[in-house]
Amino acid sequence: MSRKFGLLGRNISYSFSKGYFTEKFKSLGLKDHSYVNFDVPKIEDIKEIVKNTHDLVGFNITIPYKEAILPYLSQVDPKAKAIGAINVVKVQENGLKGYNTDVIGFERSIAPHLKSRHQKALILGTGGASKAVEFALNSLGLTCQKVSRTAAEDKWSYEQLNKEVIAQYKVIVNCTPLGTFPNVEDKPAIPYQYITADHLVYDLIYNPETTSFMKHAQEKGATAVNGHQMLKLQAEAAWEIWNVDTR
Repeated sequence: MSRKFGLLGRNISYSFSKGYFTEKFKSLGLKDHSYVNFDVPKIEDIKEIVKNTHDLVGFNITIPYKEAILPYLSQVDPKAKAIGAINVVKVQENGLKGYNTDVIGFERSIAPHLKSRHQKALILGTGGASKAVEFALNSLGLTCQKVSRTAAEDKWSYEQLNKEVIAQYKVIVNCTPLGTFPNVEDKPAIPYQYITADHLVYDLIYNPETTSFMKHAQEKGATAVNGHQMLKLQAEAAWEIWNVDTR
């Protein structure tokens, strides 16, 4: 019996997941396994995909549907519910169950780089990925502040980031798509001149390997990490969910 997996998102031809899982199936000799991109213009298309894709075991969710998928799920893992965003779905007899493995991938990939001075973090962007990042950083004991283009009760605007703020928040995580190939010169509008060697910057983007955001921080002596390891870790956690019934 064949087993099908996939990625649901919009404009996802660049995606890491298809290549990763296709290679994984090949290395494990799983000739009856396949992974496809479900590149859809609207989340409502999920109904037709699930109905018409025979032997669908599960799928990943990416931008912009990590939160929009929620109404289509019959069950949500407690941790994913607390985060408020989904990046993995398991197809079950009684419907779809949602999980979040972004939090696992991010937490395990940033933890080795954290030092005692890293107490506060700025999270750039407010989408589904930023929710997993905030959850993971809180679990690691950091205080978080979200930053967006416009200020609100629970978030600052980029204009509010001054020397004092950057000095306090020594971890900066980019959860926006700014700088993704092919727009490699783009970067979040933070005051890079105030970044120091005490800072750790983390970019969820993995293509290019060193983003403009990372490059500008490295020029100030900061440690810079991209999202490649996070993606591998979250993918392996997804694989476990799809293959272990007790999760």
